[in-house]
Amino acid sequence: MNDEWNDEELKASVQAYVEMQRDERLGQPFIKKHYYKRLAEVFGRSEKAYEYRMQNISYVLALMGRSWVTGLKPARNIDGAVAAQIEKFLWEAQSQKAIPVVAFKIAVRDELKQKTPAIPNGNAKPKSRRVTVTQFRCNAPVTAWVLQQAEGTCECCEKAAPFKNVDGLPHLELHYMRQLADGGQDVISNAVALCPNCHREIHHGASAHALVAWLYDNVGRLIPE
Repeated sequence: MNDEWNDEELKASVQAYVEMQRDERLGQPFIKKHYYKRLAEVFGRSEKAYEYRMQNISYVLALMGRSWVTGLKPARNIDGAVAAQIEKFLWEAQSQKAIPVVAFKIAVRDELKQKTPAIPNGNAKPKSRRVTVTQFRCNAPVTAWVLQQAEGTCECCEKAAPFKNVDGLPHLELHYMRQLADGGQDVISNAVALCPNCHREIHHGASAHALVAWLYDNVGRLIPE
């Protein structure tokens, strides 16, 4: 079979991944190999190829700052154009639009691999474009309550906020355990106050799942959704 993955095959793979992710969130049992077998029967690749593609999807989700399916550790070996298509299909699966970020982040990572990079010229006049995106309006009382309860201490690393805002308040950031884009509720049982480091790590870090589990075990008000 042709090594190139067409849009139909990529979209079907993303849809299968989203189904597994939904079942995991609902606590419903599922068998990954059944999804790989179904895709293999339709498109003719090996089941192993689909397992690896699912790991690529996990990588794309990690770059997007989103959660990924347990057991499908992100695999980085993916072309930027393919990753961009996967990102597009992930947003379409949720009937949402967002500013694409994955192709850019992969391009940056590719540049970082250069041992002796040339000094770039950059762009004196960066181009702009108008994009329509989905944005959730957060509940101010929920955010304020969670930040007040934290009393200036990150609920993950349990260290003091690294600095104060211009209004003199400790700088902590609200994080939704199940993100609003994934159907999470804007309620105190789904929100924590994090320092910037922990917030970035829980979105993009290799240990994100472990941090999520720790928070559920140690922050009493949290209820998995």
